[in-house]
Amino acid sequence: EAPGVESAVKMLRAIGDDELPDLSGQRVCVIGGGNVAMDVARELMRNADDLKERTDIPDNVYEGIKANKAKTLHLFIRRGVAQAKFSVQELREMEKLPGVQLIINEDDFDLDDDTIEEAGKDKLTRQMVEELFTIREMAEDMEDDGDTDFEGNPADRKYYIHFNSAPVEVLGEDGKVKAIRVEKTSADGKMTRTGEFEEYPVQAVYHAIGYKPATAPGIAYDERRAHLANANGDGRITTEASGEGAQVRERLYATGWAKRGPVGLIGSTKSDALLIVTNMLEDLSKAAEGGRVAADRDPESIDRLLASRGVKPIDFAGWKKVDAFERAEGAKEGREHKKVIDPEQMRALAHA
Repeated sequence: EAPGVESAVKMLRAIGDDELPDLSGQRVCVIGGGNVAMDVARELMRNADDLKERTDIPDNVYEGIKANKAKTLHLFIRRGVAQAKFSVQELREMEKLPGVQLIINEDDFDLDDDTIEEAGKDKLTRQMVEELFTIREMAEDMEDDGDTDFEGNPADRKYYIHFNSAPVEVLGEDGKVKAIRVEKTSADGKMTRTGEFEEYPVQAVYHAIGYKPATAPGIAYDERRAHLANANGDGRITTEASGEGAQVRERLYATGWAKRGPVGLIGSTKSDALLIVTNMLEDLSKAAEGGRVAADRDPESIDRLLASRGVKPIDFAGWKKVDAFERAEGAKEGREHKKVIDPEQMRALAHA
């Protein structure tokens, strides 16, 4: 509850807002072994000017990131190298942070044959582990070259990656975060506590250790798996989370994390969407009406419906107007692009 302990998701959403947390701490830590943890750690280690030059961020986001004073970051992951849940793309983004030295504990990479064999059974896990070993080599080169970044330039920020490290307590002083106590866990992926503790001085703690998808009024919730109750994971909403009394409810479906809980990446969500649409069409074909279709099959019928309701969507031609404006604004500052973030301004540009 101490000031300085923040949700990683809240922090990412707050960048550029008036509610941005205090970013004055020079020593910070992130807790988590997935892509959200990787995202927030990467933003905390970014150089605002470099980000402004390379991306289309607007001024408020630039000012928000510029307020960050973090110079040392610790990423704590409870499980081992072979059990983390990072995507390869996230790891490659981490490798290319200007001015940042990556630092690892070589002991974390002493994997036994059984662990390596198990990791190799899944393609994505195998690719992740291979990329992590690449990062280990990069970290060694950075140290050997005199504490440099990935391009060999002097690094002014340090990014420590700790596997098999379970945070157990946030330590405070005068109502502020002072340090975090971490317990070493076993390297077999079972997170067995070892009784070995270490304290790291930090001024802020960002946690990305799980997310509970929201409930929906009138729909049963599977508390154990943290998702809306659905039949055998096929997305069809049921009256109960489990048991013989669970009956499928007509015309109600869940997809994404609402269907399977807080696991999986964008690719998993795409697969979910395909499954749900397939199930919807299957159920429609079996419906008592034999599957109804709209009476008005004119391709422009949706446009007329929206117009009758006073809804004026932005089409591709409108998007190109917005894009042209963003490029013109970026060119004024020597940038390729500068993002428009105000919805009213975006609509005005698109419909001009």
